[in-house]
Amino acid sequence: MNVVIIGAVALGPKAACRIKRLDPEVKVTMIDRDSIVSYGGCGIPYYISGDVSEASQLQTTSFHMVRDQKFFKKAKDVEVLTQTEAIAINRENKTVSVRSMEDGTERELPYDKLILATGSSPRRINIPGSDFENVFTVANIHDATRIKELIAKGNAGTPVVIGGGAIGLEMVEAFADLWGLDTTLIEVQDQLLPGLISPKMSAMVKNHLAEKGVEKVYLQENVEEIGGEGRVEWVRTNKRTLKADLVVMAVGVMPNSRLAEKAGLEITHGGAIKVNKQFQTSDPDIYAGGDCIENIHLVTDAPVYFPSGSLANRHGRIIGTNVLGGAEEFAGVVGTFILKVFDMAVAATGICLQKAQSTGKDVFSTFVVQGDRAHFFPGMDLMYLEMVADRKNKAVLGVQGISENGDALSARINAIGAVLPSKPVIRDISNLELAYAPPFSAAMDIVNALANTAENILAGKNRIIDVAEFEDILGGPAEKDCIFLDVRGPANAKPYVDAYPGLWLNIPQDELRDRMDEVPKNKNLILICNSGVRSYEAQITLDQENIFSTKNLQGGVAAIKKYGVKIL
Repeated sequence: MNVVIIGAVALGPKAACRIKRLDPEVKVTMIDRDSIVSYGGCGIPYYISGDVSEASQLQTTSFHMVRDQKFFKKAKDVEVLTQTEAIAINRENKTVSVRSMEDGTERELPYDKLILATGSSPRRINIPGSDFENVFTVANIHDATRIKELIAKGNAGTPVVIGGGAIGLEMVEAFADLWGLDTTLIEVQDQLLPGLISPKMSAMVKNHLAEKGVEKVYLQENVEEIGGEGRVEWVRTNKRTLKADLVVMAVGVMPNSRLAEKAGLEITHGGAIKVNKQFQTSDPDIYAGGDCIENIHLVTDAPVYFPSGSLANRHGRIIGTNVLGGAEEFAGVVGTFILKVFDMAVAATGICLQKAQSTGKDVFSTFVVQGDRAHFFPGMDLMYLEMVADRKNKAVLGVQGISENGDALSARINAIGAVLPSKPVIRDISNLELAYAPPFSAAMDIVNALANTAENILAGKNRIIDVAEFEDILGGPAEKDCIFLDVRGPANAKPYVDAYPGLWLNIPQDELRDRMDEVPKNKNLILICNSGVRSYEAQITLDQENIFSTKNLQGGVAAIKKYGVKIL
């Protein structure tokens, strides 16, 4: 059998190696336009930052062997044609026309099975100056090397990153953290990581950027022009003009499907190559996977474009099996991801609140702050989790979180992501079995507590407001009808009581029953503690006394601080 693979970055090499392991007699040929193949593209921002010292490290195996043409030929018996472009697919004759990018010569490669691992291309904003020197998209190692050289030589000191998604945030960290550059971030939407996390979580990420010195984060701004004398000197948005000597466009990617479309293969409405669950295209002898296809989202049951190096590798293994007669199927994705933003991790699985609301379902979210391990164990740190669920059927739709302990957060998000394909309800997460020992978790893990809180909200026992609503009340017209009842100890509450006399009242939760006569009966009570747990207990106590005009602040003072609300 003769298998040709177009694309040799992630999916292509995985499929090639799988094929050769299953049947060493199969001839496998990979072709790629680039001179560098089989590299970890997701590591590019960390090469720019200096966390990864050499570009070649992105191309090595765990045994420090460089995955180049020689490696694939000698170690894998796979032929790799670099700097070779696939220009046409002749499905009738089962050949691929290729052209050398070095000398322009063309030839035909016959195939029995063809794999399209064409990946994606970065989007570029079509504005004046977008073709200037020092405007990059960070699409490959070559771009990364050029950016790093510019910075190292002192030729870039005021970078502007366009796009507040994952790549944009990683590039901001690369510029501002280790290089210490005066970095600006511009996002056209009203929040960072739009469509991935909630506005609440996004505000916490934005506040963290400010704490790390990245204060120039501009939301809801359109970049209209990049200017300068032949190279970048400034960037103009619809609201301001910014000094800049380097621009990175991180505004998403598009599936590379043009070659497939020219060959008459079916394309989705989103512009990706259409495949079945076995990754066959509309031609059963041609397979496709990775960034050039769409997947089914297992929460919404709708098509979703989810470019990911990890996903491409999983696709590649299945495709490698199926081209040799296998019948493995890929059900879809739940959109699990994790991102490092300075020393904070941001992770999610499933869908966020806005995505859930767009489905037309009656949904709500629950927010919990709790330690990532037993409160008495040294090194305990707070974790912030938000769950999105359906009010009607209690289906869990997604969970997002932030934490400075990325491994701990990853463990929780991965656990929930693993069960989301089974369509869990809140009670399933409440009773989810997780490994317990004080160095790793609390006896009632934050994941279980998150679901328990959701159940209490649905039952009407925990009546809540979030930090954004709290911020609106404080200093707003509703303030005159409210009292902020702080149920923490006097030492914690005193600075707030002193700052807001007559508005902020302190009665510790364990003294509330004995001091009920001090509770205002003609005001709306906003109940506050450090995390929202003691204030929930206070709400139950007040309900027993027929005082129902209470709202519990989700996440308490910890959430206020993480959100960046300045109240002292």
